[in-house]
Order: sequence, then C-alpha cells, then structure tokens
Amino acid sequence: MTESEQLNERERRAWYGFLTMQEDLRRHMNRQLLRDSGLSLADFAVLSSLSLQPEGSLRVFELRELLRWEKTRLTHQLSRMIARGLVERRPCAEDSRGNHVALTEEGREAIDKAVPLHVNHVRRVFLDVISPRQLDALAALSEAVLENLAEDESGG
Repeated sequence: MTESEQLNERERRAWYGFLTMQEDLRRHMNRQLLRDSGLSLADFAVLSSLSLQPEGSLRVFELRELLRWEKTRLTHQLSRMIARGLVERRPCAEDSRGNHVALTEEGREAIDKAVPLHVNHVRRVFLDVISPRQLDALAALSEAVLENLAEDESGG
C-alpha cells in the first residue's frame, strides 16, 4: 500500500474516534430514550419529524428523504409504529398511489413527552462537554462533509 492508501496516525485517530463516538452516542441515546419514554431513537426521529409539520403528516417519500433512510428501513419502522398506534397511513388526495404518514393522538402525546427529556439528555451527554468553539467547528465540519457528499452523489 502506498502512503495515500493508508491513514496516518492523526487521520486514524480522528476517523475511528468519530465512528466510535457516533455509534456509542447513538446506542446511549437509544437506551436513554427507551428508558425515559418507551420510544426508540428511530421512533423519535419519525415522530419528531412529523410533529414539526403543520398538519403532523408527510408523504412517505418526503419523510424518507427527510430522515435519509432507505425505503425498506422506513417501511419496517412505520409498520411497527402503526401497530403501536403512534402513526397512521392516510391516502394521498393528490396521488392515489401515494400515502401520507401522520401522527396519531397517541404519537403526539409520546413525542411531546419525549422531546424535553431527550433535549436535556443531549445537553448533558453532548453539548455540555464541548466548548462553543468546538460546537461551531463541529457544525462547520458537518456542513462541509454533507456538501461534499451531495456533490459526489450528483456527479460533481
């Protein structure tokens, strides 16, 4: 392998540290949400996305794009949430082939209960341990990588 095909120690520390932090943080946040509210992180993502919409609903493809999930992942997640009464499918008036997914009253109550608990936990385990400068750097880093990914996927 050439030098350009390997990560140097600094790159390796940053890359693997990022991957480990992301996985550990996701697992930790999922456990905390389940304990506090009975919602998984995936449930929370769906419910919070819908709760931010004026009508509490989105077309399924819009929700998939917003969450950046694969179609099968969203289909399975929605099936589980429908069975639990958190969301419901509604026919789409604009397109008879499409569906909306909408919050139920139970889903609205669940997300309203979970949000303040989740935000407090995010502050405690993430935001409170980094400085404002680190927070700004993280935001800039995230934006740069996301922009690069979008360019790469569009062929640019």
